[in-house]
Amino acid sequence: MKRGFVLAFAALLGLQPALADGLTPKAKRELAARDGGAFNDPEYDPATTNRMFRVSSGPSSLPPGQVASRIKDIAQLQSSRDNQLVGYGLVIGLAGSGDSLRNSPFTEQSIRAMLENLGIATEGGSARAKNVAAVIVTANMPPYVQSGARIDIDVSSMGDATSLSGGTLIMTPLKAADGEIYAVGQGSVIVSGFVAQGQAQQLTQGVPTAGRVPNGAIVERAVKAEFDDQATLTLQLRNPDFSTAVRIADAVNDYTSQRFGMRVAAERDARTVQIRRPKNISAARFYAEIENLVVEADGPARVVIDERTGTIVIGNDVKISRVAISHGTLTVRITEAPRVVQPEPFSKGQTAVEPFTAIDASRPNGRVAVLDGPDLQTLVSGLNRLGVKPDGIIAILQGIKSAGALQADLVLQ
Repeated sequence: MKRGFVLAFAALLGLQPALADGLTPKAKRELAARDGGAFNDPEYDPATTNRMFRVSSGPSSLPPGQVASRIKDIAQLQSSRDNQLVGYGLVIGLAGSGDSLRNSPFTEQSIRAMLENLGIATEGGSARAKNVAAVIVTANMPPYVQSGARIDIDVSSMGDATSLSGGTLIMTPLKAADGEIYAVGQGSVIVSGFVAQGQAQQLTQGVPTAGRVPNGAIVERAVKAEFDDQATLTLQLRNPDFSTAVRIADAVNDYTSQRFGMRVAAERDARTVQIRRPKNISAARFYAEIENLVVEADGPARVVIDERTGTIVIGNDVKISRVAISHGTLTVRITEAPRVVQPEPFSKGQTAVEPFTAIDASRPNGRVAVLDGPDLQTLVSGLNRLGVKPDGIIAILQGIKSAGALQADLVLQ
């Protein structure tokens, strides 16, 4: 019996380090403070740090970037993410522009359920109201918000309502992907669009079936996040680029070398930069110091084309090799001029209509131009010199890309 007890006690002592490693850093510090000792975070161990990070010994020799920006403008913390919320509710108080209950039966069911929850019996009755609309409510809950904070919500009609103008959203629970309620929305819906309708004509401006409720939701449950316990900060670049990631790591290392006497940042890939938090400083204060560091951001040369709207956006580093371009719109004109044929007198002939078609094809402004774009200003001047419209410029840029003379990435939207 005693031998079994000794073996069980020895096994428990052997499992104690494993159980301790499963605790969070905050729990470890609380446990150490309760025992009267000081907790040494293993992540601050130099050997562990060298295995986790490969910090360069000195700054890199990269060419200057495109534009100087703060770190907070070109990157964001990985832990600082929004949480999407969604809910189903009713908008009441509409001036006859709500759902028709015949085409939207779920609206009538929702009205009955709401009235029953308020203690009003609706059995045997029929609702014919046109001032209620079923809506889907969406919201983005920012990180680190606490219970009681207010956030904006978006309201969109899901029935056949014609407008949500003047309506009021009644209490709507908002759930996250885990099915839990994190906020409750209610308030007057602000709609920017409108509908003006007469007997023979209707005018619609904007989208009257979607609106917004500023500060319309109250956070009921906060997302658990312990930002101050993070010993490693991970930055995510909004526009992935290896040069920008390296410049961020160099800027942070230069600052921390003078401020803390150590280099703490290391680039992992084109999108991620990891930063180890020094001792004796909170994570929030440390990030507040480094987020205002100025870094020369960079990015690949890119041309973005939206053929639907005719929008063309050309990056500053876009270059075009010397090419010859011929662009001219082919115009084909077809004219129908039927002729009437009269028979000779006393010939017993009949009057007939003879078809006559005239076809004319022309290509105005079909000249050949030499285009050379070593920089953005020269490229734009050369395209304007051709005298073509945006749709023609889109065709020219696509042809230049196919010819291999466009030294940039062509993005079609």
